[in-house]
Amino acid sequence: MQKATDLTRLFCEAYRLFLHRGLEELISRGGGRLVAGVDEAGRGCLAGPVVAAAVLVDARCTASVPGVDDSKKVPAERREMLARAVRDSSVASAWVAVSADTIERVNILQATRLAMRRAVAELPVRPDAVIVDAVPLELDDRSIPCIPVVRGDAWCYAVACASLIAKTERDRLMERYHRQYPAYGFADNKGYGAPDHRRALDELGPTPIHRLTFRSVVPRHSPDGDLAAPAGRAGSRPEGGRLRPDVHQPALAPGWGA
Repeated sequence: MQKATDLTRLFCEAYRLFLHRGLEELISRGGGRLVAGVDEAGRGCLAGPVVAAAVLVDARCTASVPGVDDSKKVPAERREMLARAVRDSSVASAWVAVSADTIERVNILQATRLAMRRAVAELPVRPDAVIVDAVPLELDDRSIPCIPVVRGDAWCYAVACASLIAKTERDRLMERYHRQYPAYGFADNKGYGAPDHRRALDELGPTPIHRLTFRSVVPRHSPDGDLAAPAGRAGSRPEGGRLRPDVHQPALAPGWGA
């Protein structure tokens, strides 16, 4: 009975991954081979950068990493393992972090687009098509078709791969920030508006990595209706800004060198 149950689960996962690669399959039928999936992490956070990742997959290859899915559906302990497997099995991947300074200067949507464009540009191999999770995107290379798909991380394998890398890399950055600002609980809340994070904001004020243009971070109104004085920063701003855009680009997979 257990063996039959295991086989059923294996079949269901294989079928799910087959459906997950449906859009890549359509692109391959149209003559495209290399498809880049693009997704972001941290768009709704109160602190820290927004991170975008691009993962290049061979649309004609049916092999997929079992368990790959929208990163929000994957337990934290499995995300790291899956992200490593994605890097090992993909043609190439890259990720980019855009700082809170830039988010404040251009707004979060434009900062997300900037991170996504840079992640695609950092891929060492030109994709034949790009699939983006929900965000309409104009690439630097306008000859590359770019397809926004709502809930793309749930419907498209390449985008789900990108979501795993974006999430794990951003989590690592926030764990580093936790060592610098432990009172805010960044290791656990990753910069999202959890109760412990909001309490620390109320008591200590924002840090240099907080997004001051976000409504939950800007000063609150006083009881008489006047705008309260800004809280002091919990720490000084590093020279040149909070976080320089960061790029990580693993080596190309074997057989894809120039």
